[in-house]
Amino acid sequence: MTASTTRRTTAARSRIAAVGAIAVAGALILTGCGDQTNKSSSGTGAGDSSAPLFSKLPKKIQDAGVIKVGSDTAYAPMEYVDNGKIVGVDPDIAEALGKQLGVKLQFTSGTFDGLITSLETGRQDVAISSITDNKKRQEGLDDKGQKIGKGVDFVDYMSSGVSLLVKKGNPDNIKSLDDLCGKTVAVQRGTIYEDTFKAQAEKCGDKKLTIEAFDTDAEAQTRVKAGGAVADLNDFPVTSYIAKTSGGGNDFEVGGQQSDVGLFGIAVSKDNTQLRDALKEAVDAIIKDGSYAKVLEKWNVKDGAVQSATINAGK
Repeated sequence: MTASTTRRTTAARSRIAAVGAIAVAGALILTGCGDQTNKSSSGTGAGDSSAPLFSKLPKKIQDAGVIKVGSDTAYAPMEYVDNGKIVGVDPDIAEALGKQLGVKLQFTSGTFDGLITSLETGRQDVAISSITDNKKRQEGLDDKGQKIGKGVDFVDYMSSGVSLLVKKGNPDNIKSLDDLCGKTVAVQRGTIYEDTFKAQAEKCGDKKLTIEAFDTDAEAQTRVKAGGAVADLNDFPVTSYIAKTSGGGNDFEVGGQQSDVGLFGIAVSKDNTQLRDALKEAVDAIIKDGSYAKVLEKWNVKDGAVQSATINAGK
């Protein structure tokens, strides 16, 4: 698996859908850390012209006071719905960006595979949804290299790889994929993580790696917790979140370092370079003022920090 692989497949995303996400699909909710409410808002009205980067924004967004954000809010801890509120790493980063830009970043929940299309149609201004920046998305190509759209630009704000989820205490001392040879792993069926395990099984050769595939990742986690498998595999932020929250942090831990590291980016239409550049400055600003680090620390994903924002740095 390469860094350009689309990590968030439909199957992969379904296994961590937050409770109640379906009920709010398509509903518009304002981002926020602790003060987010269910009150409806048109989101209209001029932004805060005194904000440091307000002048960098396109006039249309200055006048509206809002950047419309498309997101598939079913990917804890990056973005998910909790008690009717969109919460997570990305919403908190968006709130910090909004303070620099003097506007609100207003999230609309939708399907992941429709996010880039929503930028091309103008329905949304940006997409923030743990989207891996890669050349195919930049150039508007499908998996076969065929042109399917204009493509988008990315403002890269976080790195993420894949990580092994092991039983608390790591009794089998699993620190890398190579440590899995001769053992049994559990994974959700039909995901890229199953493909990764299959590729590793070929590398293991006679020292057989046994793969048990389940309909849901929750079942795979249960198998690891019970000791029937030594590891599950997932995106680093998700693995880290499960390790922190399951059983009060007593069920699992992350085995070794993340691998296959790529970049998450804020997707912006190629026709909207002014907004793209303003967002890059805003990401750099929140890195500099420390608010970025506080968000990653809060959600236990600080290993995903980048030193500065980049544009289209994905491979």
